Amino acid sequence: MSREISTEIDAVAAEWAARLDAGALGAGDQIALNDWLAGDSRRQGALWRARAVMTLMVDPVSEAKAHQTPAKLDRRILLGGFGIAAAVAAGVVLTPVLSRQRYRTLVGEIRRVPLADGSMAAINTDTTLDIRFQKAERAVTLDRGEAWFQVAKDRARPFVVAAGDIRVQAVGTAFSVRRKAGGAEVRVTEGVVEVWSDKGAEGLRRRVLAGEQVFVSDQAGASSPVKRPLEMERALSWRDGQIVLDGDTIAAAAAEFNRYNSRKIVIVDPDLEGRTVVGWFRTNEPESFAEAVGVAHGAGVTIGNDVIMLGGAK
Repeated sequence: MSREISTEIDAVAAEWAARLDAGALGAGDQIALNDWLAGDSRRQGALWRARAVMTLMVDPVSEAKAHQTPAKLDRRILLGGFGIAAAVAAGVVLTPVLSRQRYRTLVGEIRRVPLADGSMAAINTDTTLDIRFQKAERAVTLDRGEAWFQVAKDRARPFVVAAGDIRVQAVGTAFSVRRKAGGAEVRVTEGVVEVWSDKGAEGLRRRVLAGEQVFVSDQAGASSPVKRPLEMERALSWRDGQIVLDGDTIAAAAAEFNRYNSRKIVIVDPDLEGRTVVGWFRTNEPESFAEAVGVAHGAGVTIGNDVIMLGGAK
């Protein structure tokens, strides 16, 4: 009899998990879910297992959704997945995933998105984010690119960004992480974060305060944070779709524009690369930058469909 009751709990949990994943709960549904969870201490665990199964079976579920109704999907996919959950439970502990969001921006795309916990993310060009909110931690994986997070306070669940081997942890604060070769740049605009590398200096953590920035190396860990307010403001101007240059080399500025545009700037005159430039531009206006450099430095500019040639005969 006990086995039959457990099976019934798993069946109802599977249905709730599918509805939560689809974002199909109204206010009345949330009350009904809370009442159901309160009715038996085993139900919370069953719901966690159901949601964990859904994350393990992303591809099969996606394929099945194309051919089945939600009702069939609930029982045939999720209940079948409980066999996996039971096997895992015998030797491995699954961390329940309460919410998952994935984002990928194209070249030149900048997005601001609300997160399930009340936080907000500004996602820069050519960036991939995977966000998993769990019971004990809010975990974000930055596979590539850059993002700025305004984190909702939740002391019971720290907000941790992983960028390769780099980790950045906060509770309620605002900071950016940019993945680079060999590490990550971290800039804190509000509050305090802790940064470290899983490989470097035996996981030694370093605190970074509001207004400070730091480079965290995959191998060596974090350098000493520095406070450069104007530099930080310029570095984060992308959130408003801007590139602000103040004594940057032309080579560095061109590389920055190339992050945001499919039409790339190519410097054909090596003498131009080390010269400096000052100006304010939109991220999607590489032509304006090239023309400004041409005027300031007497350089030729050739604008083609795919390439902007900077330098050469004027």
